[in-house]
Amino acid sequence: MRAAVLRKTGGTELEVLDGVETVGFGPGKVRIRIRATGLCHSDVSAMSGVLPMPVPFVPGHEGAGEIVEVGEGVTGLSPGDRVLIGWLPACGGCPSCERGQSQLCLSGFMKVGTPAFVHAGQDILGFAGIGTFAEEVVVDAASAVPIPDDVPFDIAALIGCGVTTGIGAALNTADVAAGASVAVIGCGGVGLSALQGARLKGAARIVAVDPVASRREAALRFGADEAVAPDALADAKQRLTGGEGFDYVFEVVGRSTTARAAYEATRRGGTLCIVGAGATDDFLKLSMFELFFDEKRILPSLFGGADAVTSYRRIIELWRAGRIDLAGLITHRVPLDGINDALEQMRTGVALRTCIEL
Repeated sequence: MRAAVLRKTGGTELEVLDGVETVGFGPGKVRIRIRATGLCHSDVSAMSGVLPMPVPFVPGHEGAGEIVEVGEGVTGLSPGDRVLIGWLPACGGCPSCERGQSQLCLSGFMKVGTPAFVHAGQDILGFAGIGTFAEEVVVDAASAVPIPDDVPFDIAALIGCGVTTGIGAALNTADVAAGASVAVIGCGGVGLSALQGARLKGAARIVAVDPVASRREAALRFGADEAVAPDALADAKQRLTGGEGFDYVFEVVGRSTTARAAYEATRRGGTLCIVGAGATDDFLKLSMFELFFDEKRILPSLFGGADAVTSYRRIIELWRAGRIDLAGLITHRVPLDGINDALEQMRTGVALRTCIEL
């Protein structure tokens, strides 16, 4: 089969290889033919080294397709089933799962260093233990989540990570109060999903913040009341909140500089929700006095802050009901051979979400 491989950390282009094989199929596993996969900014961050990932690896963790083969002991799944891929499967038995916080289960992370593919005798990893920029993947059965027949593969792929992360941050982690004021910093696919989540919760005013004009325009289409460049955030805070700050601010970039700006845009007693995935050596600096005096809640949100499978089902129902727009997040569609052009579009901010069709 074919797969897109990064050989060197910091590389900006992927090599599309023929003759790649999956490895690891056996009891408890399923083989999936990928039909669509989303290009998430986390994939770009892993390529650049912002997110730690050994090379060589196949990027991609948002995917959907059809089951080709099931391993011994797998129940509830059969060849031909349509599924989305959950990159962070819950084991069901660890302390996090038993506490009802399955999004914190580490079972999936423990397999990140296990080879997922082989090419010309060389082992190749899959990003986040998956690697959906390939025509087939082998994953734990828990990562294969059945989807209804009316959910297209491209929509299902987005639900597998970005949409669930963004909407969940607003619905679960921050639990936005009706009538609240909200600012969303970073308006890619995840940020626009957080924006839609805030709208679902009844936010009275939503301000979108992004340096790219096309993304600000998109934010207005997705329900923002106003969209501004980062250097206009302080003015928006003054105009719209009397200088007090927003009730909820979502940081969906993953950088300490934007997290600091988000903190300053949050009112005293308000909520700062950190959604962006950042680097291990990028530190957010806050004084002990301001932490005490401002009483701002700082809430990190991993994968939407709730059980993934439950979130998938809820998002599908919201999409069916027309309460959220998922198709509008997909601004570009490319075959696997077009992956490098898609990467450049993401780096420059042109694309919201690119769907790679296999």
